[in-house]
Amino acid sequence: MKNILITGCGGQIGSELALELRKRYGGDHVIVSDVRPILEGPLVQTGPVEVIDVLDITRIVAIVKKYDIDTIYHLAAVLSAVGEAKPQLAWSIGVNGLYNVLEVAREYRCAVFFPSSIGAFGPTTPLDFTPQDTIQRPVSMYGVTKVTGELLCDYYHRRFQVDTRGVRFPGIISNVAPPGGGTTDYAVEIYYEAVKSGRYVCPLRAGTFLDMMYMPDALDAAIGIMEADSAFLKHRNSFNVTAMSFDPEMIAGEIRKYIPGFVMEYDVDPVKQGIADSWPNRMDDSCAREEWGWNPKYDLEAMTGDMIKVIRGKRI
Repeated sequence: MKNILITGCGGQIGSELALELRKRYGGDHVIVSDVRPILEGPLVQTGPVEVIDVLDITRIVAIVKKYDIDTIYHLAAVLSAVGEAKPQLAWSIGVNGLYNVLEVAREYRCAVFFPSSIGAFGPTTPLDFTPQDTIQRPVSMYGVTKVTGELLCDYYHRRFQVDTRGVRFPGIISNVAPPGGGTTDYAVEIYYEAVKSGRYVCPLRAGTFLDMMYMPDALDAAIGIMEADSAFLKHRNSFNVTAMSFDPEMIAGEIRKYIPGFVMEYDVDPVKQGIADSWPNRMDDSCAREEWGWNPKYDLEAMTGDMIKVIRGKRI
């Protein structure tokens, strides 16, 4: 990777991934973009910033040519809960936007990172230790766009030799960027509310297990797969990656080690609960471990300690 373009940098992952890539490759070699202008903050201060609507292929071409881009991290998407409210928009950005990026990559010989998701699975998928290769029949529009994206990336690699790579992310927990409308966002919100008020109203019921990952591990996964030796990649796209699996009661229990009086109540959101029930309890990430050395550093205990320490240092 010499010159990198990131789409969707206004989102949770993109804003942090951009800064990490700039640390590793240099600020001038990582171009960040979003459909909305990014006018201030670390992304503006550390390197080039552009406005890109991924539905405008001419704009993508212009930026790729301007900066001689060889790698595209395509993160622009509509997340799961928002996608159910706006399914047409979710399809347009999730599928048509990816198609535009792949077409540009085909023409200008760029590598492409596409993040798939735990949402690519459905209720008929094995819930425990979900295999790398298994049935995928998602029930959310978000999941439908992710499965479509996986297939498109496979096709462009097979048919046009585009260097497509990707992972299936679980829920991502960050102490920097706010959540953006995903089903697993409760696992971010709960920490902020615990520190701020000592209470949280959870939208998922007790016993709802989901795969999760702390943001530092998510960044390592996104960069690690793109830096991997392609000779060892048998699957190439959509590797299962995970770090931990827990339900709301477990995360509340860890928080009480630091905030003993923390109280959690439940007000189940039927849309989010329905989506969560269709997703695996835990994925089998052995292929990622074997093919490119995936190895997460944070479990629930370590993540909770770091999250509370960081959030307490903020003014919230």
